[in-house]
Amino acid sequence: MHDDKAPSGAIDDPWQALRRLTPARIALGRAGTSLPTGAQLDFQFAHAQARDAVHLPLDCSALVAQLGDGGEQALLLHSAAADRHVYLQRPDLGRRLDAPSVEILRRHRAEHAQGYDLAIVIADGLSALAVQRHSQPFLQRLREQMADDGWSLAPLCLVQQGRVAVADEVAELLGARMVVILIGERPGLSSPDSLGLYFTYAPKVGLTDAFRNCISNVRLEGLSYGVAAHKLLYLMREACRRQLSGVTLKDEAELPGLDGEQPARLNFLVDSLQ
Repeated sequence: MHDDKAPSGAIDDPWQALRRLTPARIALGRAGTSLPTGAQLDFQFAHAQARDAVHLPLDCSALVAQLGDGGEQALLLHSAAADRHVYLQRPDLGRRLDAPSVEILRRHRAEHAQGYDLAIVIADGLSALAVQRHSQPFLQRLREQMADDGWSLAPLCLVQQGRVAVADEVAELLGARMVVILIGERPGLSSPDSLGLYFTYAPKVGLTDAFRNCISNVRLEGLSYGVAAHKLLYLMREACRRQLSGVTLKDEAELPGLDGEQPARLNFLVDSLQ
């Protein structure tokens, strides 16, 4: 937590009171023409955290144990990127499954020819830390909120060295009409553990990002698990009704109010002008 007072020798910044309201790097002050030492060290520490998050390996056994405690069963898969080094240099390989993973899903589909309404995929992405911390609690909230929808669920798929588009191949092989992937987002200097959700209706290999809806910054300091689940469910229900997703499906979800109040709209700028 930052101290609102300027360090000794630094020049006060009139915006310093705002630092209590945001983790953004504002009102850092200055010492001569440079940043104060404390602000410079904080920056270097945040940069190191972001780099570590990119290279941190996903602890699959620990995550499977967490998911197992929540009643989830997972299929362990791998992208065509053999390791982290290849993954970072060849994004295209992270978008496809390797041959053994494809075979696992084909065998599963042979035993479940009816397919599924929804496939949920988890991939390490660019921050395994985000996946490790937030996947299980988010899925718990999502399960609670969609309990009455009656959708059939494919087995949870955990993909190592995966990128967003790998979910389309997973869902196509499983015969799922919708897919959502939980993936670690590119770390920022104040958010090394941000989880992203990408939703696609009628997934298949080769779709572009225009066919996906994104919900970003799911973490304790960002978008809460409950709100993220609420927004995702809105998108899934609308996608089923309209049979589409992506740029043609807008997030117009309303947040449920407290104590019987009217729902709060998400776009407060538009509402304030009405």
